[in-house]
Amino acid sequence: MSTITKATLQSVNQLAPLAKEAFLTAHGHSASNADIANYVAANFSEAHFIEELSNPENQYYIIYHQNKMAGYSKITLNTPTESITGNKITYMSRLYLLKEFYGLNLGKELFHFNLEISKQHQQHGIWLAVWIENTRAINFYTKQGFQIVGKHDFRISETHSNPNHILYLEYGV
Repeated sequence: MSTITKATLQSVNQLAPLAKEAFLTAHGHSASNADIANYVAANFSEAHFIEELSNPENQYYIIYHQNKMAGYSKITLNTPTESITGNKITYMSRLYLLKEFYGLNLGKELFHFNLEISKQHQQHGIWLAVWIENTRAINFYTKQGFQIVGKHDFRISETHSNPNHILYLEYGV
């Protein structure tokens, strides 16, 4: 049994370590140890999540499986990118699960939850960036109907970026 709740400032002490662990599983090998450590320190601290959750434009959701925190997502409404025309576009910048919850369809459930929120806000589509070496994620999103529409360099440090695909799912409004 799974449930999805909106993250709040009271979630920070659980969300920060969850996000860090999930990121390290997916990307910890994508750059030098020093670059990854610096990126994680800057982007997955409790202070960073307090700032993120204090911004009403950021919507974080946490999925629980059997009362255990299994993963999380982040969407921002009305956030176009240069690869997509229009302005009623949702950006899903994060959707991560802890490795122990892979294969339980929780990622799909969390994705569809975010999709429904986007549609409820009359958005015309949803986009995201995926590291080109993350074939698991690329396969998942293309099965959901996403198409590669551009590219983006995801900056890990001053000296290292990971090439990403920009994927887009248009709702057919």
